[in-house]
Amino acid sequence: MLAHPALHRSRVNRRLADAVRGLPGITLHDLYAAYPDLDVDVEREKTLLTGHDALVWQHPFYWYSTPALLKEWQDLVLEFGWAYGPGGHALRGKPFLSVVTTGGREVAYQHGGFNRFTVRELLAPIEQTAYLCGLAYLPPLVVHGALRLDEDEIAAQAEFYRQVLIALRDGRIDPASVADRPSLDAGTFALARG
Repeated sequence: MLAHPALHRSRVNRRLADAVRGLPGITLHDLYAAYPDLDVDVEREKTLLTGHDALVWQHPFYWYSTPALLKEWQDLVLEFGWAYGPGGHALRGKPFLSVVTTGGREVAYQHGGFNRFTVRELLAPIEQTAYLCGLAYLPPLVVHGALRLDEDEIAAQAEFYRQVLIALRDGRIDPASVADRPSLDAGTFALARG
């Protein structure tokens, strides 16, 4: 699921999305394109979720969180009795990957850095949401410094994202083997394949 309110202006999220668009067995669902009026079709979203084996949220890291429409989506779709709580087992056991882009460099997202916390720590509400819904949370895939990346770096990040989604689709990433990692990077991915 892609959530970017201005994808046409994005250098990195657009390239990440393009890298996975059309891959067999992977649905690129652009929330802002699907709901330009911001009126989420809850039943349609539930059908999409139950029809897939894994869930991926791709978005820019806005104010240490998600863009507004993705937050609205969470509030409406992840209902008590469906996604969590008594009888709420619709998503149980599915892998969940958060893919975020940041304007700041990696050094800004660590203890003692400008943002004081790692991205994984700042994503704690999303990780807890995944836990509450019984999803198998994977460390986030983070593209740092999106504003400063050159074309070759963007291409490399897009190809890495493509390879991760193919591996996730094919069941080659074991959530338990990477659970304690701060993020999903090339080294972690190689470990997960091995």
